[in-house]
Amino acid sequence: MANTPQSKKRARQIERQTAVNKARRSRIRTFLRKVEEAIAGGNADEARAALLAAQPELMRGVTKGVVHKNTASRKISRLSARVKALSAA
Repeated sequence: MANTPQSKKRARQIERQTAVNKARRSRIRTFLRKVEEAIAGGNADEARAALLAAQPELMRGVTKGVVHKNTASRKISRLSARVKALSAA
């Protein structure tokens, strides 16, 4: 348990930041799930629109330190390939 005033303060700050990060991560996952559902439904236009909405959200997670840059890039790359394949089919 935190003993010094500074360590108590840091514990409070970490608690608040954890809540913010959890909300951000949840929001990103929601956007990604919308893309996944559109792909599963076979709707190319809806999938493309969902992907365009998800990309800036994922990159915002990178700038906020919630997601690693390579992880975000990998997710976008794989999703865009699946959306492109859906459009071609």
